[in-house]
Amino acid sequence: MRVSVIGCGHLGIPHAAAMADLGHEVIGVDVDQTKVNRLNAGECPIYETGLPKLLDRHTTSGRLRFTTDIREAADLAEIHFIGVGTPIDADGRSYDTGQVYGAIRQLAPHLDRPCTIIGKSTVTVGTTSQVTALAQRLAPAGERVDVVWNPEFLREGHAVQDTLRPDRIIAGLTTAEAEKAIRTVYAPILDTGVPLFVTDPQTAELAKGAANTFLGLKISYINAVADMCEAAGGDISQIVEILGIDPRIGSGGMRPGIGYGGGCLPKDIRAFTASARQLGADDAATLLRAAEKINEGRTAAAMSLVAAALGRPVQGAAITVWGAAFKPGTNDVRASPALALAQALQQAGGTVTIHDPQAVATAMTRNPEFDYTDDLLASLNGADLVVLATDWPEYQQASPQALVDRPANPLLVDCRTVLDPEPWRATGWTVHQLGRPAK
Repeated sequence: MRVSVIGCGHLGIPHAAAMADLGHEVIGVDVDQTKVNRLNAGECPIYETGLPKLLDRHTTSGRLRFTTDIREAADLAEIHFIGVGTPIDADGRSYDTGQVYGAIRQLAPHLDRPCTIIGKSTVTVGTTSQVTALAQRLAPAGERVDVVWNPEFLREGHAVQDTLRPDRIIAGLTTAEAEKAIRTVYAPILDTGVPLFVTDPQTAELAKGAANTFLGLKISYINAVADMCEAAGGDISQIVEILGIDPRIGSGGMRPGIGYGGGCLPKDIRAFTASARQLGADDAATLLRAAEKINEGRTAAAMSLVAAALGRPVQGAAITVWGAAFKPGTNDVRASPALALAQALQQAGGTVTIHDPQAVATAMTRNPEFDYTDDLLASLNGADLVVLATDWPEYQQASPQALVDRPANPLLVDCRTVLDPEPWRATGWTVHQLGRPAK
């Protein structure tokens, strides 16, 4: 099929490359000419595992190209994916869907034949019906333009894998023609047995918020239990293992730490909580707000652990923070708990140096007040304390013996509860973890 992807960011670039990998002819549209030039040259402006290779392969073959001209996309494609950003609105509780409506207003006047618009962006319930009315009013093709909402469930760092091998596809639609378009464009994926859920648009819109909010609830829940372990002297890692045995619970996504971040979970939970209030589901909104409050307190919990590990106030301490990205596998630092903790440490009088395998450049742009390094060994020189704030494999696989002589004091605070403390302790390190006794 001939496909366009409007909006080339953390969602749009992987989606465009993946659609080309499925055999479609793809044109990506973005307003940033510099970004478009880089993409057409096969250069990837974001870090995602496997994406540079996929992008280079299909821009070279001619199956994938990028443009700033939305008319070019309208003339070419029969399927138009909308992957623009929907950041949190000025009220702090709902989505700013201005880019979605802006994309429709630019695209629709050029749609003079039957086609399908497929929304990927996360939106407030009710958006699909409004977008449909706008698109059909502005398009010369009128009601021959169908609109489907097909929310993405991508994990940053795994976006290519999650697009090509998703665990489910959801399509909120109202016509048989729209369902046919969805089944055709995703045929190579559906043929592998991936389930397709065909729903009404409002169910599809709510499903994305419900999924991300449940993940946030799970993270906040285990962090609350970690705080109880901290107070009682229990071991949260053993509790996670015990709970995870129960198939109704499972341990996936239940690692205690400094909370969730990134471009999706924080805003989706805020917006879903606001939707619950608007729909009159006040008890649901109260539950969801509690999860938010727990997450908002994770920086303070980590600061308490750092102070306890130092045995003195943070002021004057030289602190190395391992990790700037909000999670491993990406260079995205939006709403990064690691950077929030680094800011709190610096505000408390510490001197902070940050290391990250991929996100130094993006973090430096957003937070130039810190010192940064790409060298893991150099990051430890003279440090009074090391704080593991993003659970990159590089840190989990590091040799404690090779690192022990670098810091002034071999003291490590694992704020992601990801390390096995025994090898570190055996080589002279003291390891503190949230919800676990120090070793």
